[in-house]
Amino acid sequence: MTDAGELVRRLRRAGIADVLDDATNRSMYASDASLYRVVPQAVVRPRSDDEVAATLSVSRDLGVPITARGAGTSVAGNAIGPGVVLDFSRYLNQVLEVDPASRTARVQAGAVQAVLQAAAKPHGLRFGPDPSTHTRCTIGGMIGNNSCGSRTLGYGRTSDNVFGLSALTIDGERLVTREKSFEGADKITTALREVIGASLAVGRTEFARFGRQVSGYAVEHLLPEHGFNLSEFLVGSEGTLAVITEATVRLVADPKHRILVVLGYPDFGTAGDAVPGILEFKPTACEGIDSRICDVVRSRRGPDAVPPLPGGQAWLMVEIAGDDLAAAREQAERLARSAGAVDTLIVEDAAAAAPLWRIREDGAGLAGRAPSGLPAHAGWEDAAVPPARIGAYLRDFDALCEQHGLSNMPYGHLGDGCVHVRLDFPLDKPGGPGRFRAFLEDAADLVVSYGGSLSGEHGDGRARSELLTKMYSPAAIALFREIKHTFDPGNLLNPSNIVEPDPVDANIRVAQARPVRTKLALAYHADHGDFNQAVHRCTGVGKCRADTTVLGGVMCPSYLATKNEKDSTRGRARVLQEMLDGDLAPGWRSEAVHDALDLCLSCKGCASDCPTGIDMAAYKSEVLHQSYKRRVRPRSHYTLGWLPRWSRLAAKMPRLANRLTTLPGLRKLALFAAGVDARRDIPQFANQTFRQWFAGQPAKQTGKPVVLFVDSFTDHFSPEVAKAAVEVLADAGYAPQVTTKDACCGLTWISTGQLDAAKRILGKTVGELRNAAESGVPIVGLEPSCTGVLRGDLPELIDTDVARAVSAATVTVAELLARTPEWNAPSLDGVKVIAQPHCHHHAVMGWEADAKLLKRAGAEVVRLGGCCGLAGNFGVERGHYEVSVQVAEQQLLPALRDAKDGDVFLADGFSCRTQSADLAGIPGTHLVQLLAGKKPR
Repeated sequence: MTDAGELVRRLRRAGIADVLDDATNRSMYASDASLYRVVPQAVVRPRSDDEVAATLSVSRDLGVPITARGAGTSVAGNAIGPGVVLDFSRYLNQVLEVDPASRTARVQAGAVQAVLQAAAKPHGLRFGPDPSTHTRCTIGGMIGNNSCGSRTLGYGRTSDNVFGLSALTIDGERLVTREKSFEGADKITTALREVIGASLAVGRTEFARFGRQVSGYAVEHLLPEHGFNLSEFLVGSEGTLAVITEATVRLVADPKHRILVVLGYPDFGTAGDAVPGILEFKPTACEGIDSRICDVVRSRRGPDAVPPLPGGQAWLMVEIAGDDLAAAREQAERLARSAGAVDTLIVEDAAAAAPLWRIREDGAGLAGRAPSGLPAHAGWEDAAVPPARIGAYLRDFDALCEQHGLSNMPYGHLGDGCVHVRLDFPLDKPGGPGRFRAFLEDAADLVVSYGGSLSGEHGDGRARSELLTKMYSPAAIALFREIKHTFDPGNLLNPSNIVEPDPVDANIRVAQARPVRTKLALAYHADHGDFNQAVHRCTGVGKCRADTTVLGGVMCPSYLATKNEKDSTRGRARVLQEMLDGDLAPGWRSEAVHDALDLCLSCKGCASDCPTGIDMAAYKSEVLHQSYKRRVRPRSHYTLGWLPRWSRLAAKMPRLANRLTTLPGLRKLALFAAGVDARRDIPQFANQTFRQWFAGQPAKQTGKPVVLFVDSFTDHFSPEVAKAAVEVLADAGYAPQVTTKDACCGLTWISTGQLDAAKRILGKTVGELRNAAESGVPIVGLEPSCTGVLRGDLPELIDTDVARAVSAATVTVAELLARTPEWNAPSLDGVKVIAQPHCHHHAVMGWEADAKLLKRAGAEVVRLGGCCGLAGNFGVERGHYEVSVQVAEQQLLPALRDAKDGDVFLADGFSCRTQSADLAGIPGTHLVQLLAGKKPR
């Protein structure tokens, strides 16, 4: 292959503006959502079709392969390649036109499915296929794989919904298709007709046997009786025949009513047996989950994370849709009566149905840990059989897994006969890849024996292409080769997929992972003490690329600000994996690693919002700890990282400290010395700390004891918050106490990776809180980030029973009041609350108790999603200001600009209140201040 340097030079000389060849980006684009790692020579993010054509020209001249990529959510390994990766998602991502009259839309290949849905919705229309990754997957990627999703029963596959395509062949010719007509690429299309004409018997007997037969090329669409339909044929070709730049897709009318019928069965196989009868009711969706995936959700997100389900151990989620509510309701009720379920639930309210659908949508991430507790992997994740045989297939598949010593957690589109599953292949053990291959071969034999397809919607990719010989005859395999040669004789378009495949056990990323268990600062209990297993939690499903802030989500604020893969949770995980197992980013101090982590806000949003449970904030702390241990650190680590220490000094002379930090010349010098952006204001120290005030108060003689954890931010900058907390807790029948000595959670040391110091500090704090925890006295936190340390980080840093007892005893004010039945919430009737939950509050403790408390008090609550953008030290550090403001613009600042007089901006986090004051001039109110009626003026 051509030297990478020459390739990059030629690409740039061709006028391509965005060419990436650094180690950071090559590490990230070496993987998608599959098991595989193939490092590209360069990544091109084209800004126009002309740049796509120029890339093809350079690659053709140099003999360098091309792989087109959308969101990189492919689980089969068909979005990675050894040459140039073309990322369409960065710029060529527009919905160009929605035509309500013809019910079509014209989109660029990188347009996100959810964005298309939003554009069609005002017209009462939608794009039918809706894969679980709809919040981030691109239309181009859906076309590449022939994606289907939950509602294929109602709307068909992507191929059924494509009206026309605009594509470039490897020769640079434009091929435009429109239903069964086309123009351009005459030499290719003429030769293709001849190839198909010579293989009509194969085309008529081996393809389109049932709806989810996605594996291989869709030859049936080229048959004369189907009108040589190139539009539908190219769908599912995985970028191996042409590079699609634009598509015209069909839209369908969105039904006015959707009713969810949840049917309970004793096991998954029995649920599958019920599918043929259910299909007679013509549902738009028929999805299956079982208790194994629900158990994972509860263990990770708490007992209330799974909405009430009907009795049983497996469930079918069946959707009945229509414009006539009465008819839909009657259909749903008849279905419930006749489905043979042990219990049923009918849900008409879309808001009530959403959490149930969300469990199904997050399946790929939730299934990243097998029931065994071991990492579970893709590789055999979307096989399909005719729906009439799905129940028997599920039982045989369970038996096959048991035979191979594997545990599984199946879910999927049972109404289509398509099953998703991830398995705990022992890829990290000697002989692991061989056992992986052995299972895949047996699984392929099983699915073929049922008349099924190796792939039901994800495509063959690197995971299944080698196995196509089990599913198709030698004549069909030869036909695939002829089709590929007709379009791409040099095998430059996404090689190793479908035709001339690599072995299924080649280039397995996880098989290269070595355990990293020694000399770590954090315990990684959930990953058996292995840092490598922790970073490999990322399966690549890419939820971090989706904007979930409108639903109250946080992850991933930096990606939403920059739209760069390196600033996503997935991108960072991939670079960390490369650091541990690859050769592009060797060592903790690698430039690529620190580049990827630089804009991580340590918000912990991924710890709760990513279905895999990844915790990038913890990994960043570990990297900083390992990188700077016994070395000189950045200035901000000594200033912002030691803020509690400097605050205690300032408390001796707060007025002088405040005066010095406001003198123009000295202020500028102080900010520079501290590594703080000059556009930031320095918060003022309180003239009297809370501890100083509390020491002068008479001890409360009655009431249940609670320990008020007085963090450094509240003590030195916001003592009025702690004073309000004392009042609220006293009114609730408690007698607040404070520790005899200053107790610090070590947050600022943790976020700057000074983990040895954080352990020492937390060790002293645990000693101060030990008696309370062991006596059953609640420890009440006020600052969410500090409360989050005690609840989450503490047991990871100090692995003792006492530390775990302190963690278990720590509660928020709302959580404590929720379990205090004698406390009556003050009336907040008529009060509109604009709430910015702190990221750590959302991720570690959850904000549900606060939401319920405010609802109980009668407040009208507008909950903001996303991060405020300050995120502790992140937003004040030099080099982060612009991104900090961009993050604030996602939700916080627009909400504050729209606020009316009398609205209350609720923000428990000191950083959230600082950001709102700094950027909008609006001070925030802590929950205890609102409850005590002490809103700041």
